[in-house]
Amino acid sequence: MKKTAFVAAIALAGLTGMAVADDHLAWPATEGAYVYFINLKDGATVSSPVLVQMGVNGMGVAPAGTEREGTGHHHILVNRAALGKGEDGDDEWLYALPADENHVHYGGGQTEATLDLPAGTHTLQMVFGDMNHVPFGPQMVTDVITITVK
Repeated sequence: MKKTAFVAAIALAGLTGMAVADDHLAWPATEGAYVYFINLKDGATVSSPVLVQMGVNGMGVAPAGTEREGTGHHHILVNRAALGKGEDGDDEWLYALPADENHVHYGGGQTEATLDLPAGTHTLQMVFGDMNHVPFGPQMVTDVITITVK
């Protein structure tokens, strides 16, 4: 990149809050930040509706669309493969998460919610995304956990 283009990109990033290196994100995740399930553990047996308490350390929670660096909002992936490579081989970290029965958005800034899951075994994975629902990357995703709903 030419020096003038690089300087212009840095100036634009400073004005808009956009990250230069991570142009698919509104801004990068805070170094050392992570997300976690507060009340659920892998292998837990629970009743429906399932209470899910969502935690984040090192970043703030804000509603989707909020332009504030260092913030994002939670998503729960239900009964799907771990976030990684998509069916087409593209990296899922680069794209906004869809909103459907397997991708539950908490764009209101919620940190606690209930999931109506039928009896049986289910997988859950928490993903912290930016103002546009784009995952911040591997550091802001939990391991997939398996729960049994009785």
